[in-house]
Amino acid sequence: MSEESELEDGPEYRPADEIQMWELPDALGHLAMFRGDPFLTMQATNLGLIDRWLIDVEADVLQRLNEEERTPIDDAMFLSAQTQMWVFAAYEVMRTWRQRAKDVLKLVDNGGLKLKIKALERDLGYLHTGRSIRAGQLKEVHNDPTIAAKIEKDLRRIHIVFSQLESLRISMAKHEVPGKPNMIAIAPGYGRIDSWTGSLKYEIGAGKYILDYISRRDISDNIRAIDHENEPQTMDELKEFDQFMKGPSDLS
Repeated sequence: MSEESELEDGPEYRPADEIQMWELPDALGHLAMFRGDPFLTMQATNLGLIDRWLIDVEADVLQRLNEEERTPIDDAMFLSAQTQMWVFAAYEVMRTWRQRAKDVLKLVDNGGLKLKIKALERDLGYLHTGRSIRAGQLKEVHNDPTIAAKIEKDLRRIHIVFSQLESLRISMAKHEVPGKPNMIAIAPGYGRIDSWTGSLKYEIGAGKYILDYISRRDISDNIRAIDHENEPQTMDELKEFDQFMKGPSDLS
């Protein structure tokens, strides 16, 4: 497709009725050590359920906007509230896995896996399901060195979508510019109805610069599209992305 055709047709979004609720938790479930934790899997399933519901809510808002030729304030306010809750929940699911993955790699690097497993298996006088699950996961990493390599690749696979999600969450929840806690976000939580999906689109900014526009649907699509088959981007490529997300040096 030519650039001119793309501009005429707009961005490519899958038809809403093609998207299934299980696709999002399935994409997250392919991350190393994710599916082995039923509680993390439950969170991802909840995220997929609400995502699928929100896709229809977004479509309804867009339909009203087109039919009435004005912003449907009541439905738009409801969509805004639910969008923020979804963003916060999505951030926490991915942040939890990401922190756990990084902690495991540190244990592998410093030789602390056995000690951590022993500590988790210490008899507390009662069954602690969470500790038992975590110990079992660490045993798998200890017995299979290829898992640590997959964890490292998976961290790179989610780096960009997590950064986008984190930037949006920080703006919404803390009213700050990501990485610059003393810099106030310009319009935290303010989104405009995307003319293709109905999902609210938000500015990702740094000071006076707008770095990107992103919607909740963009983020959920990017999670569903995590490529588990091919090699992820290199650390150098991700560093370039991180530098871009910081914005120009003359921020104000």
